[in-house]
Amino acid sequence: MTRNRCFGTGDPVYERYHDEEWGHPVQDAPDERELFERLVLEGFQAGLSWLTILKKRDAFRKAFKGFVPAKVAKFKDSDVERLMADESIVRNRAKILAAIGNARALLTMHEQGLRLEDIFVEHSPPPSDPEEHSPTAPGSTPESAALSKKLKGLGFRFVGPTTMQATMQALGMADGHAPECWLASPPK
Repeated sequence: MTRNRCFGTGDPVYERYHDEEWGHPVQDAPDERELFERLVLEGFQAGLSWLTILKKRDAFRKAFKGFVPAKVAKFKDSDVERLMADESIVRNRAKILAAIGNARALLTMHEQGLRLEDIFVEHSPPPSDPEEHSPTAPGSTPESAALSKKLKGLGFRFVGPTTMQATMQALGMADGHAPECWLASPPK
């Protein structure tokens, strides 16, 4: 069966991601591991193809200890060098340091009784015209800019407005499906 997709048609990894994962909320554990993983991978994707990240996702999971925030927060200089030498992931020192720093920022939030999920929900856009949040829409919105500002204030890095817009779409907080996509929300 041929399906119209926003992206990914022709590559089984990309098709599966689009059809089964992109635009779906995460059901996360108290440690917010899955949301942390998504945030880190979106940061690594900046300037690259998302397909590149998807094809390296298992390697990223191994290299970053399953994205368990408490484990990543303990990474030392030797871990940074290990990651810089790991050809199976994207080797960008600034992004690696941001991932470690973001794990530490997340743990600090948890110590303060804050949850990353709540901050995302607080800044998610109101329901609107699906065209407004389609993949052809501008790369950022007032909501993604506010989310970016909030996260930066909490010590997060590689969380600019465009990255936050992509993350909100990936998490289903902003309807990112193009109107002709088989998964698009029906017009309101």
